[in-house]
Amino acid sequence: RHMEVPRLGEMEDKVTSPEKAEEAKLKARYPHLGQKPGGSDFLRKRLQKGFARVWIPDPEEVWKSAELLKDYKPGDKVLLLHLEDGKDLEYRLDPKTKELPHLRNPDILVGENDLTALSYLHEPAVLHNLRVRFIDSKLIYTYCGIVLVAINPYEQLPIYGEDIINAYSGQNMGDMDPHIFAVAEEAYKQMARDERNQSIIVSGESGAGKTVSAKYAMRYFATVSGSASEANVEEKVLASNPIMESIGNAKTTRNDNSSRFGKYIEIGFDKRYRIIGANMRTYLLEKSRVVFQAEEERNYHIFYQLCASAKLPEFNMLRLGNANNFNYTKQGGSPMIEGVDDAKEMAHTRQACTLLGISDSYQMGIFRILAGILHLGNVGFTSRDSDSCTIPPKHEPLSIFCDLMGVDYDEMCHWLCHRKLATATETYIKPISKLQATNARDALAKHIYAKLFNWIVDHVNQALHSAVKQHSFIGVLDIYGFETFEINSFEQFCINYANEKLQQQFNMHVFKLEQEEYMKEQIPWTLIDFYDNQPCINLIESKLGILDLLDEECKMPKGTDDTWAQKLYNTHLNKCALFEKPRLSNKAFIIQHFADKVEYQCEGFLEKNKDTVFEEQIKVLKSSKFKMLPELFQDDEKAISPTSATSSGRTPLTRTPSKPTKGRPGQMAKEHKKTVGHQFRNSLHLLMETLNATTPHYVRCIKPNDFKFPFTFDEKRAVQQLRACGVLETIRISAAGFPSRWTYQEFFSRYRVLMKQKDVLSDRKQTCKNVLEKLILDKDKYQFGKTKIFFRAGQVAYLEKLRADKLRAACIRIQKTIRGWLLRKKYLRMRKAAITVQRYVRGHQARCYAKFLRRTKAATIIQKYWRMYTVRRRYKIRRTATIVLQSYLRGYLARNRYRKILREHKAVIIQKWVRGWLARTYYKRSMHAIIYLQCCFRRMMAKRELKKLKIEARSVERYKKLHIGMENKIMQLQRKVDEQNKDYKCLMEKLTNLEGIYNTETEKLRSDLERLQLSEEEARIATGRVLSLQEEIAKLRKDLEQTQSEKKSIEERADRYKQETEQLVSDLKEENSLLKQEKEALNHLIVEQAKEMTETMEKKLVEETKQLELDLNDERLRYQNLLNEFSRLEERYDDLKEEMTLMVNVPKPGHKRTDSTHSSNESEYTFSSEIAETEDIPSRTEEPSEKKVPLDMSLFLKLQKRVTELEQEKQVMQDELDRKEEQVLRSKAKEEERPQIRGAELEYESLKRQELESENKKLKNELNELRKALSEKSAPEMTAPGAPAYRVLMEQLTSVSEELDVRKEEVLILRSQLVSQKEAIQPKNTMTDSTILLEDVQKMKDKGEIAQAYIGLKETNRLLESQLQSQKRSHENEAEALRGEIQSLKEENNRQQQLLAQNLQLPPEARIEASLQHEITRLTNENLDLMEQLEKQDKTVRKLKKQLKVFAKKIGELEVGQMENISPGQIIDEPIRPVNIPRKEKDFQGMLEYKKEDEQKLVKNLILELKPRGVAVNLIPGLPAYILFMCVRHADYLNDDQKVRSLLTSTINSIKKVLKVSTWEFSFLRHELSCHDLAIQIYQQLVRVLENILQPMIVSGMLEHETIQGVSGVKPTGLRKRTSSIADEGTYTLDSILRQLNSFHSVMCQHGMDPELIKQVVKQMFYIVGAVTLNNLLLRKDMCSWSKGMQIRYNVSQLEEWLRDKNLMNSGAKETLEPLIQAAQLLQVKKKTDDDAEAICSMCNALTTAQIVKVLNLYTPVNEFEERVSVSFIRTIQVRSPNLFSLNHQQSFEWKSYNLLKDNIGFLYCFYLIFIVSKKH
Repeated sequence: RHMEVPRLGEMEDKVTSPEKAEEAKLKARYPHLGQKPGGSDFLRKRLQKGFARVWIPDPEEVWKSAELLKDYKPGDKVLLLHLEDGKDLEYRLDPKTKELPHLRNPDILVGENDLTALSYLHEPAVLHNLRVRFIDSKLIYTYCGIVLVAINPYEQLPIYGEDIINAYSGQNMGDMDPHIFAVAEEAYKQMARDERNQSIIVSGESGAGKTVSAKYAMRYFATVSGSASEANVEEKVLASNPIMESIGNAKTTRNDNSSRFGKYIEIGFDKRYRIIGANMRTYLLEKSRVVFQAEEERNYHIFYQLCASAKLPEFNMLRLGNANNFNYTKQGGSPMIEGVDDAKEMAHTRQACTLLGISDSYQMGIFRILAGILHLGNVGFTSRDSDSCTIPPKHEPLSIFCDLMGVDYDEMCHWLCHRKLATATETYIKPISKLQATNARDALAKHIYAKLFNWIVDHVNQALHSAVKQHSFIGVLDIYGFETFEINSFEQFCINYANEKLQQQFNMHVFKLEQEEYMKEQIPWTLIDFYDNQPCINLIESKLGILDLLDEECKMPKGTDDTWAQKLYNTHLNKCALFEKPRLSNKAFIIQHFADKVEYQCEGFLEKNKDTVFEEQIKVLKSSKFKMLPELFQDDEKAISPTSATSSGRTPLTRTPSKPTKGRPGQMAKEHKKTVGHQFRNSLHLLMETLNATTPHYVRCIKPNDFKFPFTFDEKRAVQQLRACGVLETIRISAAGFPSRWTYQEFFSRYRVLMKQKDVLSDRKQTCKNVLEKLILDKDKYQFGKTKIFFRAGQVAYLEKLRADKLRAACIRIQKTIRGWLLRKKYLRMRKAAITVQRYVRGHQARCYAKFLRRTKAATIIQKYWRMYTVRRRYKIRRTATIVLQSYLRGYLARNRYRKILREHKAVIIQKWVRGWLARTYYKRSMHAIIYLQCCFRRMMAKRELKKLKIEARSVERYKKLHIGMENKIMQLQRKVDEQNKDYKCLMEKLTNLEGIYNTETEKLRSDLERLQLSEEEARIATGRVLSLQEEIAKLRKDLEQTQSEKKSIEERADRYKQETEQLVSDLKEENSLLKQEKEALNHLIVEQAKEMTETMEKKLVEETKQLELDLNDERLRYQNLLNEFSRLEERYDDLKEEMTLMVNVPKPGHKRTDSTHSSNESEYTFSSEIAETEDIPSRTEEPSEKKVPLDMSLFLKLQKRVTELEQEKQVMQDELDRKEEQVLRSKAKEEERPQIRGAELEYESLKRQELESENKKLKNELNELRKALSEKSAPEMTAPGAPAYRVLMEQLTSVSEELDVRKEEVLILRSQLVSQKEAIQPKNTMTDSTILLEDVQKMKDKGEIAQAYIGLKETNRLLESQLQSQKRSHENEAEALRGEIQSLKEENNRQQQLLAQNLQLPPEARIEASLQHEITRLTNENLDLMEQLEKQDKTVRKLKKQLKVFAKKIGELEVGQMENISPGQIIDEPIRPVNIPRKEKDFQGMLEYKKEDEQKLVKNLILELKPRGVAVNLIPGLPAYILFMCVRHADYLNDDQKVRSLLTSTINSIKKVLKVSTWEFSFLRHELSCHDLAIQIYQQLVRVLENILQPMIVSGMLEHETIQGVSGVKPTGLRKRTSSIADEGTYTLDSILRQLNSFHSVMCQHGMDPELIKQVVKQMFYIVGAVTLNNLLLRKDMCSWSKGMQIRYNVSQLEEWLRDKNLMNSGAKETLEPLIQAAQLLQVKKKTDDDAEAICSMCNALTTAQIVKVLNLYTPVNEFEERVSVSFIRTIQVRSPNLFSLNHQQSFEWKSYNLLKDNIGFLYCFYLIFIVSKKH
């Protein structure tokens, strides 16, 4: 199966020795590894070193990584390995082959864009690299030499937008990350460069993403190339996709949108390589799906789209319904696809048909045929007997089918149940069984669908066909991949046959490219070993091959699948090694394909190859009244494909030849009888011829799992597809030669560390040769080409190991030196510390000895005094004891005497009390006896009296008297009871209220108590948490005690309050009775007084209201008079102003139009000062004159200022009148409630009003004097200094200013008095105030005094209120600022506390390090803040200096001009005038007269034929524009509208002609908009031209070029070489970008462009630089490294330096580079811990989360010392960052330039000159 082909050398000698035999076995095991670097035993040496990493087979993961624990020795049978999951394994080697495991690539090579860049090229390395890119980096595309491997992510990715297309457009295939757009761009570029047609071959199994890849490739061509006509051919090409998907795609178990046919689309281009049309060829449509679907599968999408749209009015005639109602759409049991709306898809399909020119009638015809197929599937048959069947009469499905198809019902019913048999002599009509009828019905449905499919493809090709001659094309082949199932039939056989042909073409192309590369570099290639599948192709298509025997069996009358199988066994079994027979089957055969062995079942091969359809049924359809249906069956030989349908297979289709072949009718009949296999073989041969005539590009689609899970990688399924699609074969062919290739410069840059200084020569090629001869001894392992060095597999890993060892040794040496230096420093510090310690210790010892001597002396003295003390103490104790004994003895004797005396005194007292008790006892007995006697006597007397009373009671009169008295007493008592009840109720109500108040207070106290209890609990919890901090515990205990004390105090307060409440209730009860009495007494008095007061108040209010109305009317009349007088004065002033103008200026002929200088000056600089604003008004009304009087300007300015003040006073008075009227209306409604104005204030305000009136009269007099002075003098010379008019005017102005100052002081005094009076006034609701108010009103003699006083008071209040509000706002702002500072200080305090708490938990060393780090961070932030403040101050200083210089220069010019025009005598009397600052640019106020016929000459010389270089060098910037402007002013002055319109129209149209912008007729009504829009268009086109010049330099200069040489090493690359980073001739560098920016800036400055617009253009250019650089960084994995981040930051610093040199730092251009700066910083910061993630999130605030994650995913280590970013860290970034942004998110650019583009020709012309200069550059 393998073919040895010698190339450019001799065959190697045979291996004879045992050592070489073992080496040959290693070669056989590792053909992809080539040979070992540096010697013949490289592999063995690598395994002999411990801790080598290898790949071992695994049944679950296919390949598993392991590490060698024990050195391998020749002859070992077991390898001791350590797996990644922590387990140890004994790996046994095969005793026969002694195959060693595959070696792993270095980590630095893992995740490469190109698989051929791997040092070890084998299956596990390829699988691991794809898995790392797909799972870890989320990258679905990978190069494998010339093949693009695309893994289906089963997820929508934002990598196919127009911005991505623009990024890949024009780029080399190796310069960007792998992408389908890169393959499409390479094909497009090769087509234009090599003048050769291209093909993109997209293959893979179902669900791998073939259709989507082909669709994106076509979208790329449509977007990049555009169309050559206005017909939008690219839109039609893209519109063919939804049509073909609807009729050719279906849901399968593996894919929801699986293409069930192959297609080859040729996209045609013209000579300018723009799309002009397209053509489509289809292959092998799966027609069996029309009549049968497996479980969980669907029919073609179009059927379900029709059913979903059945309710549309235009589809009512189709009589459709739910998809479950039809036999052909319900078999799979899955009519719906999740996330897909079939009704919407139907609308898209119809829209695409309309776009491709398929009319609505044809669309409805297509839908009728499709609906008829659905109804045909519901036709049922009834068996008569075993050999015949029938259709029920009036069968509804068949009736609908016949109606839709326009055929006869009876005829179709007959031929569905019968068939015609023709012999040589007779024709028979034979009934068929039910099974045969069902099969015939299904065959008819499939045949109709196939014909309809061909018809649609034909019409699509007609719509895409172009009448323009096609110059070249790019073909996109979307074809099925290798298939193998449990049961494989004719369809799988054809598919695998096509893949065999494609694989052969692929192998030959790869081999050809390898050979061409070696021949180009002139290196010998001794041996090539590749798999040639020609034997397998011969087995299928050669004479007596499988297809030939199948066709032969189909021609046999009684041919069956069994007889065909026997012929296969007899012909090929045991004769062809690729053909086998299954052991347990006689109806199957096995073919060894390039990918795998496949077993095919013979059943159904013959039937599918014959593709039998009853001719009578076709004739019935051809006779249809429906015009479209016969078209499908006309001229089958001339159809798009001559292929007929298979009964249960797919339809192979071929392209119609351009010229029909001529032949006999019999020959055409024979052509029509060609079998499906024969036709498919012919179509395949035609396809191979097309592909061989083009340059192919390969895309291999891989399905990562069978469950459609996003970003889930199944190793088993991936390996099967890699083996099947030829990727591993590409790897093997590459590995058989020299897969690693380096240019000499790249090799020198990468491995410069392996060279010594003496080895470096000026000739890089010779240097590399010398080094390699020393490093790799076996010269067969590398070859030197003309421009590259070629290495065999494994050599780059060896060189990387040597480089890493050298760098590691250098690191060790650096570490050794640094550590020695550190230890030396430590030793010196310790020695110095030891000496210092010794000095201090000795001093301490001396001080201790001296202290000992002092203590000895002190001890002697202490002993002396101590001994004295002890003796004295002993004496004192004895003396004290003696005294105590004496005292106790004397006390004892005294106490005895005292006790004796006390006993005697107590005995006397007892005797006294006993004797008294005896006397009292005797007295009491005597008294008791006397009282008893008295009682007895009195009782006797009472009894006698009782008898008398009883006698009286019995009398009637006495009873009546007593009864009358009792009734009165009862009534009185009842009245008293009622009163007491009322009082009791009132008291009870008050008591209830008091109880409610008491309860509320009690509840409040309880809530406070509960809150205190909660705080107590919280305090206890807090104490439990911070037990380690004793200070806080003590503090909390104090707080707890304080809380308890407060609780007790609150409880005491509550008790006290309760007692006070009870006492208050009792007091209130007592007071209630008193108040009731007072109430009754006062009620009567209140009623009487209220009546009197009401009558009095009503009279007073009526009188006051009438008086106020009269005063208001009078004031209105007075104000109207004042207004009339003011308007008259204003008119007089205008007349005087005109007279002054006439006296000063010389009259001109013609009409009086506004001077055009107004529009010219409007766009120039204006200053914000008040002087400049006032001077701007008269300057617009000046006319050019020979003599100018500078003093007239100041006079007019002052007059105008005074008029402005008068107008303001007028407006103020009008507002005051309106407010007064509103206030009077409110006073009528609220007169009783509002406090009245005091009389004193009204008198004061009336005085102020009189003063204002006198002031007004004075102003009138002054104005009259001014009129007289001006009327007396008519010559302009009289207004000079010293003239009477001028002196009078100056005196009046001086007096006015003094009067104004006086009035200001009076206003301040008035404000203070009003405020004091307002505070003194208190509102009183008594009659005295109203009486006083009435008296004050009566005192006011003038009727307007009330209004004037009221207005003054209101104005004063308003001023005071505004001042208070302003003060309040300022205080609020200050308070808010202080609160912000307090909040920031609190946050800083909390942060410091958190840091302190964290530091306390760390060990001492870490604590010191953390504190230092924190201090460094704080100081850095402070330094940054100070730098920002310093920059701001510098900017301010520079700005002020510039303004000062400008002002000084202009003041000097002004003084010079004044000295020339003023005589010495005038200078003495001239008063001081404000400085007049002129314009920044000169005012071209002249006019240029021209003739109407000279207009075209002006336009031609100044616009059309102007030389930009001459303008920049010889002329003043903008002078041609001012010449045109002066011509416009002259035409405007002459009032010639037609001349102005003609000149402006010619100017604008000429500029647009140069700019290639469509013209339009000019109009005065829109001239402003026209010039404005044109200026904006010129600006945009200028920026576009600059962008086109700058953009090709950006990527090369900012990313690829190494400004700092040697920082970034070049990584090993594969077949797709990157653009070299070495600055060769013709490549752009950063200096190129800076030179171009200098050129742009100089051109703009030379042409006098506005500085603000220059800043805007520079900002736009910098934005383009930053955006293009960042976008390419996000699309290039090789650029995302630490060293590249340093290069980018250096380049950005150079751009910032350029901005400083040009004084453009304040243009905002630097801020546009902030995202690029943050991306570069992101490449350089640490990316490990959570703190690093937090720092990244805070640092990269200008990048979106998606961009940050993209950079981290793309981060690629260049050296082994760098580490990749872990997946967990990236997830941490995603969690910590704010909400995810779309990748398409970009910075928005603020176009501020539009505000600078005004409607004048000067700016427009300036833009035009810069634009044409830039274009010529």
